[in-house]
Amino acid sequence: MKTIKKEVSHELVIQKSRFITLLYPITSKEEVKELLNRNKQDYPSATHYCYAYIIDQEVYCSDDGEPSKTAGRPMLHVLEEQQLNHTLAITIRYFGGIKLGAGGLVRAYSNSVSEALQQAEITEYTKGIEILLSFPYEETKRIDFLLKDSSIIEKKYEEKIVYRVQMDLDSFEQFQNQINQNNITLLEQKEVYIHIK
Repeated sequence: MKTIKKEVSHELVIQKSRFITLLYPITSKEEVKELLNRNKQDYPSATHYCYAYIIDQEVYCSDDGEPSKTAGRPMLHVLEEQQLNHTLAITIRYFGGIKLGAGGLVRAYSNSVSEALQQAEITEYTKGIEILLSFPYEETKRIDFLLKDSSIIEKKYEEKIVYRVQMDLDSFEQFQNQINQNNITLLEQKEVYIHIK
């Protein structure tokens, strides 16, 4: 599966109208609501906040007051053409006083997203596991070796060492076999999406 690695912002001016497109990697509908609200606060006097997103089988788009199928649908089409998943595109429009017509709007919104995607870093990702584990200090070398192909995203040095680690599902299966043998305590685990190196 493909998504964008990080947030991207791009601006296009057509016939005095400003089209500001923001692209985000997302994992849930709740994030869509939060990001829309944030953008409405950041760009309070905009005329339209059109958006499109794909989260697995869930696909949605909104014209936000633009004529039907002239904004959200063309934006979504660009995301689908690029075979992106877990991606949100929001295009904020400041009306410049000149009407673009239905065809002009379709081109403006799709071009705005296409050009933003040219700045984006596309990355492959897969389902994985994030775990929190603790172990005694003397096990550090052995644990670091076991986790050499995983991403250690946080380390804490307390009474014991605590690592937060992300790994793919196959690596996690193999790692589970090592837990009991190596004096490791698994504190928590959850499913996440991880980027493939």
